[in-house]
Amino acid sequence: MFKMKPIVVALSGMAITATALASSHREAPNITRMPTVDSTDFYVFNSYESGREGYVTMIANYIPLQDPYGGPNYYAMDTAAEYAIHIDNDGDAVEDISFTFNFESMLAAENEGIALPVGPEGEQKMIKVPLKNVGPISADDMSAANFSESYAMTMVTGPVRTGTRTTLTPVAGDSFGKPLDYIGNKTFSSEQEYERYSAQFVYDFSIPNCPQMGRVFVGQRNDPFVVNLGETFDLVNYVPVEGDSSPGAGDGEGFPGGITQSLENDDLRNKNVTAIAVEVPAECITGDGNGVIGSWTTASLPQARILNPDATFSKPEVNGGAMTQVSRLGNPLVNELVIGIADKDTFSTAHPSSDGQFADYVTHPVLPELLNILFKEAVNNTLGTNIETLAPTNFPRTDLVTAFLTGFEGVNQQATVTPSEMLRLNTGIAATPAEEQSAFGVVGNDLAGFPNGRRPGDDVVDIALRVVMGRLCYPIPVAGEDTDLGLCAPEDASVGDVPFTDGAPIDATMMDTQFPYLSTPKPGSE
Repeated sequence: MFKMKPIVVALSGMAITATALASSHREAPNITRMPTVDSTDFYVFNSYESGREGYVTMIANYIPLQDPYGGPNYYAMDTAAEYAIHIDNDGDAVEDISFTFNFESMLAAENEGIALPVGPEGEQKMIKVPLKNVGPISADDMSAANFSESYAMTMVTGPVRTGTRTTLTPVAGDSFGKPLDYIGNKTFSSEQEYERYSAQFVYDFSIPNCPQMGRVFVGQRNDPFVVNLGETFDLVNYVPVEGDSSPGAGDGEGFPGGITQSLENDDLRNKNVTAIAVEVPAECITGDGNGVIGSWTTASLPQARILNPDATFSKPEVNGGAMTQVSRLGNPLVNELVIGIADKDTFSTAHPSSDGQFADYVTHPVLPELLNILFKEAVNNTLGTNIETLAPTNFPRTDLVTAFLTGFEGVNQQATVTPSEMLRLNTGIAATPAEEQSAFGVVGNDLAGFPNGRRPGDDVVDIALRVVMGRLCYPIPVAGEDTDLGLCAPEDASVGDVPFTDGAPIDATMMDTQFPYLSTPKPGSE
């Protein structure tokens, strides 16, 4: 039988948990002022594209809430920033391998920009155009592009600031490039043409001391995160329990007045993000550990930024000083609704090895108490019950510590256990094909899903809601049979077996089944 046992850890070593209601879009006061370095979602999973067994895919999304029509400048990456994906393969909460990305923006015509003749013949002046393209663009002809982005990719072995750095290059071509955002269907003619165009920016690259190559893509994608965002932040302005007998049944035989599943509940369905996607052979990143990796993404900026009072495209400011982390994301949902406002910026700049400072947020989480305050009276009135509290009563919340800080023994726990906030993936658990995946991951009898890593089709909002309200205090289906995890008991969680949901459905069928997995971005115009 499959076994998962609670891990006894010192409270001083605990970090925070990833249990909240929305993804990490605009999650901390300081990062709202710097959207180009705001990480929105992070995914780590065993690749399930046919023929890519034995590979791991990592996707770090940045620049939240992109309106597709957001021209004329759309959404370029910060040229002063360093974006990174980190891997801890021995369990000490310190990165052993990092892939870093530094971007450069360029204009056409030797960085001066395309100019057109304006005025009567003989008196014409060459005037620079205000747009990022001056005509249609296709996979076969990109000459009308007035703007482009490229990036340098580096592999760092050891701590990211002091480790050994190796510049990576594409197998074909001289540099890595990023496609233009999906401006619209006059520029790119169709969704199919945009995909054909953007597919040219998927690169193979060699990895030091690795016999197989990796793949990388950086570019705009449709935001894969699904969430009832506006209603959730309005004091959860819906009843967050399934209103049908089963999701999508349409029979209204679930919780009276409960929310039912609808794509209309997804406030991000017409938003885009910028994805940094990397696929690498698992054997080349697991090191000497037990095959479980911990991973997270960060963005850093130079400490000092002095604005140019006479700004130009190539020199809007001067940057200097040490690189300073300003954004961080491992497990989804952490900084938005778990960390107190006063500590959100601190978390954004913290390293996993120092997560003990946030211990109280996981051992005594606020979210269950908020839901209890908002809904206890209504639940008791509706059901004619006298439930004392909807919030779990097992303190400290070792079920949350296990789920999000240490991993489950035999599933995604590393050989050395250092409680810290990161996504943990067992690279030895075979990927589940897209058509067989459960959106509920491990609690849906699918060991290849969240919180064993995270796939784009995992419904982390519903999973997190249920886990924070005590789902792990009840047996969960594992390998076809109910398994008591021994982390807490049903009497510790009065509503732990309730199907909590935000009503915004997601599953693997809403994504692509090949790298980079995220679907085509929404066009700026149809």
